[in-house]
Amino acid sequence: MTGNVLNYFAGGNTSKGFYSLFDSNLANLERLFILKGGPGTGKSYLIKKVGREWKKRGYSLEYMYCSSDKDSVDGIVIRELNVGIVDGTKPHVLEPKFPGVIDDYVNLGVAWDAYKLRNKKDEIIPLTKQVSAAFQSAYDSFRDAQVLHEKRKLRVNQSLNSDKVKMLTEELVNTLFNQKSQVATAIIKHRFHGANTPTGPFSFMEELIQPLQKRYFLNGRPGTGKSTLLQRLLLEAEVRGYDAEVYHCGFEPENIDLLIIRELDVAIFDNKYPHELQPERETDVVINMEEAVLEIDMFEEDETVIQTYEKNMNEGIASLAKAKILRDKLEDYYIHAMDFSVTTKIRNHIQQEIEQIAKGQ
Repeated sequence: MTGNVLNYFAGGNTSKGFYSLFDSNLANLERLFILKGGPGTGKSYLIKKVGREWKKRGYSLEYMYCSSDKDSVDGIVIRELNVGIVDGTKPHVLEPKFPGVIDDYVNLGVAWDAYKLRNKKDEIIPLTKQVSAAFQSAYDSFRDAQVLHEKRKLRVNQSLNSDKVKMLTEELVNTLFNQKSQVATAIIKHRFHGANTPTGPFSFMEELIQPLQKRYFLNGRPGTGKSTLLQRLLLEAEVRGYDAEVYHCGFEPENIDLLIIRELDVAIFDNKYPHELQPERETDVVINMEEAVLEIDMFEEDETVIQTYEKNMNEGIASLAKAKILRDKLEDYYIHAMDFSVTTKIRNHIQQEIEQIAKGQ
């Protein structure tokens, strides 16, 4: 048995603030370990360590990466065992829905020396507040950028031939769904393919679409109807009983950037910066949504709006970078107060419980 790895984000630093899609990816698990504890208590290390062990045993893994530190993970899911481990602390606070039956808290705080932490409260409390303020500053900048982004989309949308958009959409619907509907109820998972991180925009788009045989590149500026087209395809998949992975935009979380329907071996995605890719296979199909824009040669972008939008986005990223620096300092206080031999015992206990689940299959 050879396991595959699927990487994505379940939370994002967006124009709507921190946006969580964790519930969609943790739904219907039979066992869920929710890790609690401050920064620097080893949550990401524990998750990665367990993940590596089960990947080594041939199981497929889903890694949920952290949008505030793309080198850290917020959770893993082992679908073959219906087991997950997730960081349940702020900002993606998670509570057990069926305590002791399916999901449970795992308190890593039992491994810290509270006396050492209290002795550093004059440093820890201000740092914690500064981290929160830096994140809020980032979200404010992204929100301001979103206002300008909407202006850009509106200008394009006002020049859009809606009949042409509908025609392009229905042609793709008929191409993809030329088979009979399925009886099964569709399972829809909502995720992010990328995120605004302290080092800038980052995306797993390329590796997500790589295994799919049929790949549709939706080209065109914001406002040309790409997300609307993807919404229509998602509705069709759901009605016909096809499972789908829905990857939302890390900036506009209510919009869809990528739709994967593995039963049809297909990926359809918004091909735009910062995840703009080039078709490289004979089977790749480019759909140019610019064809639906009227008087396209006369259309010009407002450079002032573009420049201000980019300035706001850069300021947001800078605030995330500041939050990361402050959080790293905060983590140091917890790291020096931790007894990691205790967290090792906790990890071993989780590992043993997952082994029992695997044996029971």
